[in-house]
Amino acid sequence: MRLAYLGTPEVGVPPLRALVADGHDVLLVVSRPDKRRGRGGALLPSPVKAAALELGLPVTDKVDDVVDAGADLAVVVAFGRLIKKPVLDAVPMINMHFSLLPRWRGAAPVERAILAGDLTTGVGIMRLEENLDTGPIYAEHVVQVLPHETAAELRARLTGLGTNLLLQLLRHASDGRGLPEPRPQVGEPTYAEKLAPQELRLDWSQPPEQLERVVRVGGAWTTFRGKRLKVHRARVHDGELELLVVQPEGKGRMNASDWARGARWQPGEALGT
Repeated sequence: MRLAYLGTPEVGVPPLRALVADGHDVLLVVSRPDKRRGRGGALLPSPVKAAALELGLPVTDKVDDVVDAGADLAVVVAFGRLIKKPVLDAVPMINMHFSLLPRWRGAAPVERAILAGDLTTGVGIMRLEENLDTGPIYAEHVVQVLPHETAAELRARLTGLGTNLLLQLLRHASDGRGLPEPRPQVGEPTYAEKLAPQELRLDWSQPPEQLERVVRVGGAWTTFRGKRLKVHRARVHDGELELLVVQPEGKGRMNASDWARGARWQPGEALGT
């Protein structure tokens, strides 16, 4: 099948590689412009662009280029931008989304599902519309959110399942049957806004279960003696949050027990100070 592919972050790389390996003709890859990354501030391509160049695929950062690419269909995975109606009218598009729509439309569905304590979530392939994640659904896979599973681990699991759904859908379309009739979304929508840095600061007035969810999302932090302390792993033990892996300001990751021994806590000291 002749495809265009739109994606930007690391999560968009496995589906792109799978499409190429499955024999689809990816005529064009659209990704966000290069940006400065890392401590050196070097101008680097997005993970999807880097993978596309490695695969020898043409790449652009202009969405309008899809119109003249000659593709029968465009696949969108974590592209990070809404697509304008004239482009959608010219080339039909399908989108992989990491939630059970209409729950968690938007930029951070995996993180919001964990923070909300959802017991189930999923991944679906929907028809892309001009509005945010409103399209009807072609296929969907429901999963349990595993206890202690981080957002990165859950996203990786959903990416694998979603890639299989995508390949099955395109094989169905490629053998002359076309895409199946999608079903409309049913239920009350909720929205998954991108997390603000302040949401990742551990609020020690919250229950330990909620604090653990913040840690599972990734990027959690608190303070100790006025300096930032990142918390990479934690668990609820005997009704309290037990830190497992931390990272003091200016240092590498370490076991929380090693850090605590080295910190030599004084009476009355607490995290968040």
